[in-house]
Amino acid sequence: MEIRTGYHKRLREIRDEVLALGSMVEKALLHSVDALKARDLATARQIINDDIHVNRKRFTIEEQCIQLIATQQPMAGDLRTIVSVLSIVTELERIGDYAEGIARVVVMIGDEPPLKPLIDIPRMVEKTTHMLRESLEAFSSRDADAARRIAARDDEVDGLYDQIFRELLTFMIEDPRTITRATRLIWVAHNLERSADRVTNICERVVFAVTGKMEETKPEAD
Repeated sequence: MEIRTGYHKRLREIRDEVLALGSMVEKALLHSVDALKARDLATARQIINDDIHVNRKRFTIEEQCIQLIATQQPMAGDLRTIVSVLSIVTELERIGDYAEGIARVVVMIGDEPPLKPLIDIPRMVEKTTHMLRESLEAFSSRDADAARRIAARDDEVDGLYDQIFRELLTFMIEDPRTITRATRLIWVAHNLERSADRVTNICERVVFAVTGKMEETKPEAD
């Protein structure tokens, strides 16, 4: 009984570590766009430097999961949870990479004058981080239905990305001198769009952990 109590305690600790990693990544994504809006190079460089902490936490969680599988041989729902964690932390680490990528764009931009007021990019990061936070809440509460609903909201982020891309393409066509600045903003928007895609992958793993079924929460249209 004491051994199993320790096992369940370690499993709870792993879940808590996943939530902590998610919080780190969410803050990095939000702060990267804040740095873009404010031309805050110090914050951008801090995000770049802090990415190593995201990577280390991911590897630590993976090691904990592997050790738990090797020593406790979990079955059924617990095993699905641990396998899902291994995928979720990979997705979170990649979102952290996207935040780092945005920060690197901020450093590249430096003190260049803004091409246009930033309206849709802040909306993208707001929607994406809300999805991220809620996907991890669904993981914590084992709510597969919530995970499916969250994944469906990826269409909203995709729509904003398409809107930004078309607008910036118009800038480049009308004035080729804006190509470099517009391209950098497209990189930022693309990183946010990919971050939201990673959240849908997290949602799929939540569904698997709860139901045991592998399914696309947002199947591609024909």
